[in-house]
Amino acid sequence: MRNLRPADLAREHGISTQAVRNYEESGFLPTAERTPTGYRIYTEAHAAALRAYLALIAAFGHATAGAIMLALHGDDLDKALTLIDRGHTQLLHDRETLAAVRRAVGHLTAAPDGAPELPTGTRTIGELAHRLQVTPATLRAWEDAGILTPARDPATGYRRYGPTDLRDAELAHLLRRGGYLLGTIAEIVRQVRSAGSTAALATALDRWQRKLTAQGVDMLDAAAELSRYHAISAR
Repeated sequence: MRNLRPADLAREHGISTQAVRNYEESGFLPTAERTPTGYRIYTEAHAAALRAYLALIAAFGHATAGAIMLALHGDDLDKALTLIDRGHTQLLHDRETLAAVRRAVGHLTAAPDGAPELPTGTRTIGELAHRLQVTPATLRAWEDAGILTPARDPATGYRRYGPTDLRDAELAHLLRRGGYLLGTIAEIVRQVRSAGSTAALATALDRWQRKLTAQGVDMLDAAAELSRYHAISAR
């Protein structure tokens, strides 16, 4: 393999040479050999590793990308693949949740009385937190923002989340994952509650759909780069 300088790797991605060195020191790139004077000697394997790592960041985020590369360099391919599988599982979950919200919006606009089809039953704060895989503190923050308005049990004073709260919580969870601020989510939820215009909700869902599609494409690109790097490093 031909030798490369840190600047050669950095120039391809528009990053600094220090960033390349930092990635190596963190274990995201394989350890480079040194010249007698201490300069790093990079190869095509390092260039492929850097392409894979940066592609993984776009697809899975910094933490997961780093963990995948560390697993590979620790000769634990199964761990790396498991981390990738988890990312795909989360993306599938988001797609299914988005589809469910779209169905709810369809019910909202199609029902003669303007009321969407709602879940049944009530939940405690702990039960709802477990359902959404968030903390009770998160639900209380959503309540403070006006997203949730749970009733209180007359006997105990504990929160009880009814069908409307369950729907609003599911919607808030989806939009929060899409990066929307609590104030924006509260406004969308208010529109759904009032069974008025769903234009803002439709716009938010379309944006989230585009984000999921882009993430799916990023995952394809990351898989291709990672496969190339794995093939090179296995030689």
